[in-house]
Amino acid sequence: MARRGFFIFEHHQDPIASHDVFMQRIGKCLWLAIGLLLGAIFIGAAVYHFTEGLDWLEATLNAVLVMTGLGLEDTLHTAAAKLFTCFYALFAAVVFYAVLGIIFAPLIHRFLHQFHLELERKSEDQ
Repeated sequence: MARRGFFIFEHHQDPIASHDVFMQRIGKCLWLAIGLLLGAIFIGAAVYHFTEGLDWLEATLNAVLVMTGLGLEDTLHTAAAKLFTCFYALFAAVVFYAVLGIIFAPLIHRFLHQFHLELERKSEDQ
């Protein structure tokens, strides 16, 4: 199996990856997901900090609350912050689904790979 990038999974005709390789994939995916979440939170916190003049803790709290769908802690006063919040909420939804996909990709791939190998064994037995 040649390495061609970050998320290289074995081909369906290759043997299933070892437990160590599988755990490394899960670790890489978790780190990527955490990085993506922290980056998205930082973007929101920075915009709230600079447009509304909130301190970093309050700005981060508002960014996290918008990302989780709970709404804002503070009332927004500037049109720029209100407009940003509209797009940030949509961006947060995309980030949420991307993070879910990144985290579950190795698990789903392993399940489908095992399922495919079992189907091949059954067809060879007939």
